Amino acid sequence: MNPYILATLLFGLGLGTTITFASSHWLLAWMGLEMNTLAIIPLMAQHHHPRAVEATTKYFLTQAAAAATLLFASVTNAWLTGQWEIQQITHPLPSTMITLALALKIGLAPLHAWLPEVLQGLDLTTGLILSTWQKLAPFALILQIQPSNSTLLIILGLTSTLVGGWGGLNQTQLRKILAYSSIAHLGWMILVLQFSPSTTLLTLLTYFVMTFSTFLVFKLNKATNINTLATSWTKAPALTALAPLILLSLGGLPPLTGFMPKWLILQELTKQGLAPTATLAALSALLSLYFYLRLSYAMTLTISPNNLTGMAPWRLPSTQLTYPLATSTAMTICLLPLTPAISALLTP
Repeated sequence: MNPYILATLLFGLGLGTTITFASSHWLLAWMGLEMNTLAIIPLMAQHHHPRAVEATTKYFLTQAAAAATLLFASVTNAWLTGQWEIQQITHPLPSTMITLALALKIGLAPLHAWLPEVLQGLDLTTGLILSTWQKLAPFALILQIQPSNSTLLIILGLTSTLVGGWGGLNQTQLRKILAYSSIAHLGWMILVLQFSPSTTLLTLLTYFVMTFSTFLVFKLNKATNINTLATSWTKAPALTALAPLILLSLGGLPPLTGFMPKWLILQELTKQGLAPTATLAALSALLSLYFYLRLSYAMTLTISPNNLTGMAPWRLPSTQLTYPLATSTAMTICLLPLTPAISALLTP
């Protein structure tokens, strides 16, 4: 892609998110979300492959539906209460509609069906943008409106953690596994949103760091399915040794960074008297852990078959910068001891 066009599109992505962050009026927030969607569409369809075009079309239709619902809900709120302020969502009807529209935007279950399909059609770089940056603007709005319907949030959160764990079990495609992982992590964030927004923010940031590392590892290995991972040890042995730690951090195992948000969320839910919810969420984390272990096993403990029918793909040395990967990997593995400091920074 032409670097000028690429720079313009990335600027559009940044500007859309910034407008949504800075807005206190629903129309402006909606405009930021639309700019975000329109800026990423050419990035998604840049490889003129039927799969990429299909993924782009699916993404455009779901985001347009979510944006239309959001606009309708904000107009309804203005009609019922005379308020356009984002903070002033008092009526339960527009509040519920906006929550569901934003859930569709970020891919929370049961409105998640588009996410694995779309991510599977994209290359890993665009997939990384979709899994991280594109979640920021809708999440900022969810944090601002503080949805009053607590039952809805807990249902969305629990369904997402269960679907995210269940859906990834039988997958062989890495991008679909990462999509289900994304759904499960978003579920955890939504569960604790009404009780401790700072914990939600902490979970979002740690999820970004861990997902960034995982995508970069797969990108360095040019891997899109589990079988390709088995050949990575010949190309990057040190990275292959670290990759299981990154994956297990995503799964939430102590003493890795990924354990920190799960620990704080379970603690908060138990404090609020929601022990059954916390138990279900913890059990669903075991489902996710299974497929991370499967990836770790495929990457470090198996050697790919070297017969004529299953030849390993020819791979040139990667030109990818390794500094971002080194930084994010260190953060993905080592941040757990800093939990008190990070919590203190994020607590208002």
